[in-house]
Amino acid sequence: MNYTEAKTKMTAIGQDHILRYYDELSKTQQDNLLRQIEETDFSVLKRIDCGVSDERGEFSPLEAMQLDEINARRQELNRVGTEAIKAGKTAALLLAGGMGTRLGSDNPKGMYDIGITKPVYIFERIVSNLLDVVKQTDTWIRLFIMTSEKNNDATVKFFKEHDYFGYKEDRVVFFKQDMAPACDFNGKLYMDAKDHISTSPNGNAGWYSSMVRAGLDKILTDEGIEWINIFAVDNVLQRICDPCFIGATILADVAVGSKVVRKAAPDEKVGVMCLEDGRPSIVEYYELSEDMMNAKDKNGDPAYNYGVILNYLFRTDELSKVTDDKMPMHVVKKKIPYIDENGALIKPSEPNGFKFEQLVLDMIHQLSSCLPYEVIRDKEFAPIKNATGVDSVESARELLKKNNVAL
Repeated sequence: MNYTEAKTKMTAIGQDHILRYYDELSKTQQDNLLRQIEETDFSVLKRIDCGVSDERGEFSPLEAMQLDEINARRQELNRVGTEAIKAGKTAALLLAGGMGTRLGSDNPKGMYDIGITKPVYIFERIVSNLLDVVKQTDTWIRLFIMTSEKNNDATVKFFKEHDYFGYKEDRVVFFKQDMAPACDFNGKLYMDAKDHISTSPNGNAGWYSSMVRAGLDKILTDEGIEWINIFAVDNVLQRICDPCFIGATILADVAVGSKVVRKAAPDEKVGVMCLEDGRPSIVEYYELSEDMMNAKDKNGDPAYNYGVILNYLFRTDELSKVTDDKMPMHVVKKKIPYIDENGALIKPSEPNGFKFEQLVLDMIHQLSSCLPYEVIRDKEFAPIKNATGVDSVESARELLKKNNVAL
């Protein structure tokens, strides 16, 4: 894209102020800005007045496959899942676009060192968990790693420097998550530098559209991959491409499986698997009414009792049903750093505009069926969201030690 084409494109949507500093930029900066204008999807700006409504449908419980059933059927489930892995029908996808800001780090979150007596990186723990299945099944599973505009180069370099933590390099594919532009409350795009439009990742449901845009859906087709396990970078205990989970999801004949943990308390702050208007969904903890918190299932247990841990197994032939035009767009008020008319960077103390994102919970709601699959919290759920306290480096270390992981 050249300057004239960029000017025409931005003028047509009332955003030509993006090019106001163009003549001041170096050739490299000019090229970077033109490339960003060419690659960015500005259609999200049309969603400002039609973002997701707060109104939800009618909730009802969704029965989970509980530990007793899993243990009773473990041999069968493990056999079916192992067969699928050995046949090359499964892949793993790590959502790794975040930075370690809340941990006090300027690096990608996965580079954070949680070791005590030796370096132990979050990425290292994730790969080690997947390697357990590789060894168990004697099969190298395709691993996709979704980075972001901000952390891609550092992430790729880190993996290369550490020899992919023992994973087979030719089975790993990196790709960047699509970014969504940020704007003020009137829909005018912000810039965070003279050569860069302010953007943010397009939500945790952006993994599939970003894969397609990168042309990686061809790998799924060419390699006959029927199931893809999506998981977040911050849970250092999670099991990835777990044969039992895969087997259970296949035998349940559902579009998606979701690992869940039994809630620690009725009011625990986790999203809960449920049905919404008869389709699988996730109800957030603050949306649970008193009646829902007190509701019981056929066994007398809480009916809304299983929290999601962002570990999902999607059937790939169902993903084409999840299209951008059907997916709700969450238009979220945020504090967005921007440059003013003089080019000075301003960091607001209050929300000053909108960011746009699509969420996995909406992706799941587009599908017809889901199997919540219970896992043991202390064995598979050690999220690292904070430096200290709840869901922190400290709490994750304790759980890792409890599971005999050397730190």
